[in-house]
Amino acid sequence: GVVERLSDTVQNGLINIVTIFLGLSVGAKLVADKFLQPQTLGILLLGVVAFGIGTAAGVLMAKLLNLCSKNKINPLIGSAGVSAVPMAARVSNKVGLESDPQNFLLMHAMGPNVAGVIGSAIAAGVMLKYVLAM
Repeated sequence: GVVERLSDTVQNGLINIVTIFLGLSVGAKLVADKFLQPQTLGILLLGVVAFGIGTAAGVLMAKLLNLCSKNKINPLIGSAGVSAVPMAARVSNKVGLESDPQNFLLMHAMGPNVAGVIGSAIAAGVMLKYVLAM
């Protein structure tokens, strides 16, 4: 009923509108000569590499835990541990569903996904503490 329509609106139309407005507002303030610098592109590249390493490390850690544990977990849950909420969990769910149509991982993947956000906030706080102390 109503909740399903609201959920569909938020997941599709509203998120696209918000993304467009966010892009327009940031883009309106952004000047090309400030953005297209080697330092900025290097930061973007570091982010992509860090995201890939975080995803791979999550899968590998889940596989390692499966070797040591009696109760096995799906390694795709580990890939959702990066703090890209909710897309990392959705991608884990999508890949799981492609492999097995009965494999619904979204709610299970949201736990490590939110934990990744909390871990990122803690790491940022620790980094700020040490950087500001210099």
